[in-house]
Amino acid sequence: MFARPAALRLLSSPIASARGYASLTSGSAAQSWPHQSQFGNIHDDRVARLAARPLHPLALADLVRHGRPPLSTEALFSSANFTLSLLPVRLAHRIQALRNLPFIVVSNPHIAQIYNNYVHSLSTLLPYQERRITNLEDEIQFTEVMADLVQTHSNTIPTLARGFLECRKYISPRDVTSFLDEHLRARIGTRLIAEQHIALHLSSTPHNGGAGKSQEHDQSSYIGVIDTALRPAEIVRHCEAFVGEICELKYGVRPTVVINGQCDARMTHVPTHQEYIITELLKNAFRATVESGNEREPIEVTIAAAPDTPEVAVTGTDAHLNEPQASSVSSIPGVTIRIRDRGGGISPEVLPSIWAYSFTTFTDENVMGMGEPKRSGGHGNTDALNTISGAGGDSSSLAGLGYGLPLGRAYAEHFGGGVQIQSLWGWGTDAYLKLKGLGSSK
Repeated sequence: MFARPAALRLLSSPIASARGYASLTSGSAAQSWPHQSQFGNIHDDRVARLAARPLHPLALADLVRHGRPPLSTEALFSSANFTLSLLPVRLAHRIQALRNLPFIVVSNPHIAQIYNNYVHSLSTLLPYQERRITNLEDEIQFTEVMADLVQTHSNTIPTLARGFLECRKYISPRDVTSFLDEHLRARIGTRLIAEQHIALHLSSTPHNGGAGKSQEHDQSSYIGVIDTALRPAEIVRHCEAFVGEICELKYGVRPTVVINGQCDARMTHVPTHQEYIITELLKNAFRATVESGNEREPIEVTIAAAPDTPEVAVTGTDAHLNEPQASSVSSIPGVTIRIRDRGGGISPEVLPSIWAYSFTTFTDENVMGMGEPKRSGGHGNTDALNTISGAGGDSSSLAGLGYGLPLGRAYAEHFGGGVQIQSLWGWGTDAYLKLKGLGSSK
């Protein structure tokens, strides 16, 4: 449905497997690490020093600053060095946060696996931090490290979920929610930074020979994994088809979706983020509509665009960039998408907890993978359709974990947007998704 460069397709769909990076990691999977904590690769003081440095707020403008592909060699080096300036600090922050968890929690094999993955990724990046990337050989090797990082962390969410489920007797739900909210929000930015450089690498002339590529990139609206002419209406239709198939497979019926408003609106954003958020909101709307017996009532999606803004010139701004690339981005600064259903609304008992990373609906059998989660109906955290893979990794094992809405909100808020839910108990629910284009994030 979306016109995406072939080189970027492995990065462009939330349903795609992390196996798409195998070509950049010499056909080998990410290294499997023992669950015992490993400190040998990085000195504790170095992690502490990096973790003490403040995080650079990430903005869409940062990610498109190097220009539209194919990039020149110097612009590609600039992208690599910019990526390298951000990721070690981000990884160190996550390592420090994991170390701050109770020892019995970090000792869990699943939590320890995530910890060791972060230590491994940081240890592979630190040798590059000692020098600038100034030649193609180093840039290629660095991109392979980025591909390994993305693949290594592809299952972070389900692995953390399993670990915290097993440790739920030793850590309070409030502490789990606080940790996960911070960790998963940080993961969004870290993964996006790495994927953006991989995409620019794959689509740039120095690595593709340049033959026949210029015309393809001139016609593309992509800058790395960012689409500068993204149509939210197309994303909605794409997600509707996907969720509809799952719904029909499970329930035997599917509601219809009616899209109105400014269907031709375009914006600059990350397609995989929008796909994940809208998929989660539609899953809730489909389930509530069918389970309330109102499957003949359409789900209404309204798109409202913010006023147009003049074209923004996007150029490389680093001092060492000898040949800055320039491109123009002309799109609306943001949209608001309302998804309205007649699914009976959310009960007052459930409504206060819809943004929490929920574990209370699981039994011991669920933790061992032997049973189905108990369902609470309506828009609760136990999602009947949660067999869907999400952006940034395979989350098919997340059925019933209650990660959909809070993680979707984290994706929306990453670049200054948000998700709001308004429920009319006994009638239906309105979900408002606000998305901003070239805005700042946490």
